[in-house]
Amino acid sequence: MHSPRPPRHLLSLQGLGKARIEALLRHAEWMRPHATGGSAMRERLRGRTVINLFFESSTRTRSSFQLAAQRLGADVLNFDAAVSSARKGETFLDTFHNLQAMGADLFVIRVSESGALHDLQSHVMPNVSLVNAGDGRAAHPTQGLLDMLTIRQRKGTDFSALKVLLVGDIKHSRVARSDLHALQALGTGEIRVCAPDNLLPDGTELTGCNIVPRLDDALEDVDVVMMLRLQRERMEEGLVSSLDDYHREFGLNTSRLAKARQDAIVMHPGPMNRGVEITDAVADGAQSVILQQVSNGVAVRMAVLDALVNGQI
Repeated sequence: MHSPRPPRHLLSLQGLGKARIEALLRHAEWMRPHATGGSAMRERLRGRTVINLFFESSTRTRSSFQLAAQRLGADVLNFDAAVSSARKGETFLDTFHNLQAMGADLFVIRVSESGALHDLQSHVMPNVSLVNAGDGRAAHPTQGLLDMLTIRQRKGTDFSALKVLLVGDIKHSRVARSDLHALQALGTGEIRVCAPDNLLPDGTELTGCNIVPRLDDALEDVDVVMMLRLQRERMEEGLVSSLDDYHREFGLNTSRLAKARQDAIVMHPGPMNRGVEITDAVADGAQSVILQQVSNGVAVRMAVLDALVNGQI
């Protein structure tokens, strides 16, 4: 039996603070050489159980969490709600209680309801941790961390010297929210946002950001360009007139990218709509770090699992 400890969860980057974010990024960088294989880290979570509980489809996130847990030596259970008792009417909470009763040290959870994991905290046993793998529009903290790690690797640790641009559907993007929380915590010099008016969030979420309506203007002299996926249901909701119109106004191509700094990097959390928010030439070009983001996902998730289970957050 493992000794009891206070619950530790990673549900959002909001309020986590610069010191903790940087500590996680350093931990991920230390683990990165082991993220693609090997057995050097296998003792860190030996005897622990990680349950991936996904109520939304996922490829990169769930696969990288599974690999991260396995690289650390944990026993891993992947729970697919699409073929589970949830289809028979069992509630999310009942599913969680049943799996928790089987014995687990950490749950990695993705749900469609924003804030659902915060509500779940009161049902978690003392020795169990939660990681938010995406909850509705609210947060995707490990994506935010892997994005920050990628920026650090290419641009250094001084975020105050950087101009970072986010482009696309900010309003409905949990990735955008986590990236903004992290960029603000790390003291980014300038954060620009470019999107159609009806894809910008309401309220104070963009406080401290510069909203630039035209992409050509927004790209001027930036160091980092983060393109966000246009969720095609926005067309059905009437928020986007057509994919062609969106691409013409907000799609990133090589001529537009030339307005950014010569050494600017291009990022995308995936999945990409090629020819909509980004062209092939940019996505596969020399300035793209999209595959580096994917690679960093395993290292970041190793760092998060290790830090939570072993009490380092």
